[in-house]
Amino acid sequence: MLGRLNHVAIAVPDLAAASAIYRDTLGAKVSAPQAMPEHGVTVVFIDTGNSKIELLEPLGEGSPIACFLEKNPAGGMHHICYEVDDILAARDRLKASGARVLGDGTPKIGAHGKPVLFLHPKDFAGTLVELEQA
Repeated sequence: MLGRLNHVAIAVPDLAAASAIYRDTLGAKVSAPQAMPEHGVTVVFIDTGNSKIELLEPLGEGSPIACFLEKNPAGGMHHICYEVDDILAARDRLKASGARVLGDGTPKIGAHGKPVLFLHPKDFAGTLVELEQA
């Protein structure tokens, strides 16, 4: 079921500053910012060759990233994303095994234009897991 690592997401209080560190200090290729109002974030992706780093900044007052940054003002790792071949089959298998899918269980369209779901961190060693349709 589990496919390749798609990205590691890092919540940041200042997207432009964090992007500059990756671009200017580490020499990474950084995408243009992309607002995702339905998820309450603005994102950029850093290409690492075999995967990506996603930088997340809050967008709007109801952003889950704003809540994360209240507890972690300097930012930090927010979630890890894995690809799956069939997101609905993965959801059903996980739910049947007792894993909790966040929200109503209906996939939303993520930053890559593909369906995504999030899994409760208490079910995955304290790590918020995102699944993305491959």
